[in-house]
Amino acid sequence: MTTFKLLATAAMGLESIVANEVKELGYETQTENGKVFFEGNERDIAKTNLWLRTADRVKIIAGEFNAYTFDELFERTKEIEWEKFLPVDAEFPVQGKSVKSTLHSVPNCQSIVKKAIVERLKKAYHRNSFLDETGPRFKIEVSILKDKVQLSIDTSGAGLHKRGYRLDQGEAPLKETLAAALVKLSRWTPDRPFVDPFCGSGTIAIEAAMIGQNLAPGYNRDFDSEEWPWIGQKIWDEVREEAEELANYDQPLNILGTDIDHRMLTIAEENAREAGFADLIQFEQRQVKDFTTTEENGVVVGNPPYGERLGEIEIIEEMIADMGRVFAKHPTWSIYMLSSMGRFETLYGQPATKKRKLFNGFIRTDLFQFWGERSKNK
Repeated sequence: MTTFKLLATAAMGLESIVANEVKELGYETQTENGKVFFEGNERDIAKTNLWLRTADRVKIIAGEFNAYTFDELFERTKEIEWEKFLPVDAEFPVQGKSVKSTLHSVPNCQSIVKKAIVERLKKAYHRNSFLDETGPRFKIEVSILKDKVQLSIDTSGAGLHKRGYRLDQGEAPLKETLAAALVKLSRWTPDRPFVDPFCGSGTIAIEAAMIGQNLAPGYNRDFDSEEWPWIGQKIWDEVREEAEELANYDQPLNILGTDIDHRMLTIAEENAREAGFADLIQFEQRQVKDFTTTEENGVVVGNPPYGERLGEIEIIEEMIADMGRVFAKHPTWSIYMLSSMGRFETLYGQPATKKRKLFNGFIRTDLFQFWGERSKNK
C-alpha cells in the first residue's frame, strides 16, 4: 500500500463539518478554505469516497510547487512520476483555475500541464507516438493560487452529492451534501422524531434516514477510481462489505416530510423508494402552519423558499411568522431553518439560539437554530 496526500473538498462554510467526518473515519486533518487534507492509502481512497456525506470530492495531491513562467510549470509538472498513477492507456482530461497568479491564462496552463504529462508518460512507457487515452479516466486539475501550483487527481468522478437515489427534483434543489450537513448540525439522533416541513424532493429526509441507519452514502454508486488498476476491485469489494456490516437496517425511524405541493411529494416518494426508504419515511401534503404533534424532543430541519419577487417575499414572510407561532407550542422541539431572509428572527418572533453562515450554491444563507428545552420525561 502507498501513502498519498489526500484532499476532501468542501463547499464554503462546511469545512469543519467535512473535517469532523474525516476525523471520525480515523484520519488526522489539516483544513484550509474549501479543503481538508489527510493522508491515506488505496483502501482509504475507497473508504472516504464511500462514507463522506458532506464532502464534494476526494482527490490525490500529485504535486505542489511554485511556478512563475510557463517553462517552470512545464518542467515541474514533467518531474512528477505520473506513471505511478496513470497507466499507458489512461484518459486524463485537465481542468484548471488560477487566482491572483502570474500565470493567469487557464487554457494555457491546462494545455501545458497536459503536454508535460504526455511527455513524461511517453518516456516512461517508451512510446514515440501519441497516447490513445482509451482506458480508465483520471481527471486532473491544475490549481494555481498566488503562484503556488497544486496538481491533483480526482478519485470520485461525479461529485459525491450524486448518491444515485434522486430520480427527479424541484426547481431549486438542495445538494445532498448540504442536506446531510444540516442534519449533522442539528445533532439529531435516530431515537428522536424528525420533520422537514418544506421537503420538496425529499433530500433532507432521505439524508436523515441514511444517517439514522448508518448507511454509507456512496454505497450504490460508481467512482472513477474503481476502474484504476492499482487500486483493484478487491479493495472496493472489501470496503463495500464492511459498509454493509455497519449498516443498521433494523433501526426504527420516525421521519416525516411535508410540503404544500403534491407534485413534489410524488417526486419525494419516488426518491425515497429508490433510496430504500419507502416504508420508513412518511410524506404528507401540509402547510407549515398546520404542523401539530403530541411527541416531544423532536427535530425540525428545513429549507423554506427564499422568494425573489415582491409578492413571493410577502407570502414567505407570513409563512415564517406562522412557523414561529406554531413551533412555540412545542418548546421541547429544536428548529433548524436555512434561509437567506435577513429579517428571519424578527419574523419568527424570537432570536435564534445560534446562527451559522452557509452557502446554498452561490446564495448566502444562515442556518437559524432554535434549541428546544429538554422535556422532563427524558
